[in-house]
Amino acid sequence: MAELPADVVEAVERLTRLARNAVDPNEAAAYRERRDSRLEAHGFTARIRTEETRSVLVLYPAKWVVDGTVQFDRIEETSRAEEIPLDGPGAPDDWNEVEEHNREVAAQIADEHGEVHGANARAFADFMSNHYARRVESATSDEVHEFRTEYFRRNAWPTEKQKAVVERSIALVYEAVDESTP
Repeated sequence: MAELPADVVEAVERLTRLARNAVDPNEAAAYRERRDSRLEAHGFTARIRTEETRSVLVLYPAKWVVDGTVQFDRIEETSRAEEIPLDGPGAPDDWNEVEEHNREVAAQIADEHGEVHGANARAFADFMSNHYARRVESATSDEVHEFRTEYFRRNAWPTEKQKAVVERSIALVYEAVDESTP
């Protein structure tokens, strides 16, 4: 049974995040259309499942769905579906991989933009790894706000220089991973 290629899953997740963070409804619709087109080419469809603590992007084989509702009698193998947390905590089993990725991004910021931005990027990496078990680029606008207004002030022990450039540091993190700042 065909599964979605990893690059398609990655692109679909990115387009979904862009749609969720878009201010302009037309821009959001365009991102969703691009996402749906990528999935359709592979015989899949997407929906967002809202849980108590997070939202999850669920990618189903299209033949499982009729009029937007999953038909359980059509599911032959559940492992064909993909689930991607969009916010809230990630999978703790992936923590080492997430931490390594986030540390690499922070090190890149320090190498390319200096220690002040690097220290801020490390604090953001720690926040996303330890509080959400997710990659830095997956942070929602609410999570970035939580980092800046709560975590950074209380847990990062920032210098005045760090405080003055924290927003730019976060933008550099997103630039490093080719994503738009939420």
